[in-house]
Amino acid sequence: MLHLHGTRGLVTGGSRGLGLAGAEMLAEAGCDVVLNHFEDSSRAQKECDRLKAATGRKISHIDADVGNSSTARKMVQRATDILGGLDIVFSNAGICLFTPFLEIDDKNWQRHMDTNLNAGFYVGQTAAKIMIDAGKGGRILFTTSVSASRSNATQTHYSATKGGLHVLALGMAIELGKYGITVNCIAPGWMHTDINDAQSRDEKTVKPWIQSHVSAGRLGKPNDLKGAVLFLSSKEAEYVNGATLHVDGGWSAQL
Repeated sequence: MLHLHGTRGLVTGGSRGLGLAGAEMLAEAGCDVVLNHFEDSSRAQKECDRLKAATGRKISHIDADVGNSSTARKMVQRATDILGGLDIVFSNAGICLFTPFLEIDDKNWQRHMDTNLNAGFYVGQTAAKIMIDAGKGGRILFTTSVSASRSNATQTHYSATKGGLHVLALGMAIELGKYGITVNCIAPGWMHTDINDAQSRDEKTVKPWIQSHVSAGRLGKPNDLKGAVLFLSSKEAEYVNGATLHVDGGWSAQL
């Protein structure tokens, strides 16, 4: 049985949605965890208290904008100090403001680049240096998307960042493997989270889309990512590097 006993993990965007599900999985498997969030302290504290009670693990949270280089790098170091080391990073923070391409302004574009792509670089590079110094290897996971290899109306900016994040992970995997650090991606399909709650509840759109795209017959849920997070974070996945695990109900299997 896979377990993560004795490990220390950081999850960005960890107070809700996919990040929270990942943090839950890490804690349930025996990992001490720091949840990073941005201006969501009340909810993050509530989730930390819940996870502590449920798992008995050391669970903390840090408020930091990972789209800012200095803030992101300091956050990773602070998380390492709190945990006493760093073995696993689930770089998950992301936004998707649905906007037609011709209406995307520079501020909107830059915010997506900072939060979805640049943050992966800031967090991933800082974590890698810490792991290399510790000499024990590590696991770095990125939440990309099926949109890393395709796009969609109103998501051009989002898809561009996820494609960039995918290639960033590949480059990191090539260079960090010799240190025992693996870098992999989890690519969700349409997951019902707070980011897309309104769209996910629009049955006139959702039902026909599911019928034509998802062989599993439903939208994804945050908990559907848990198995992927556990496997890619585990010792058993030490020879899985530069991979993308699709969690999309069969969507990406189609032409």
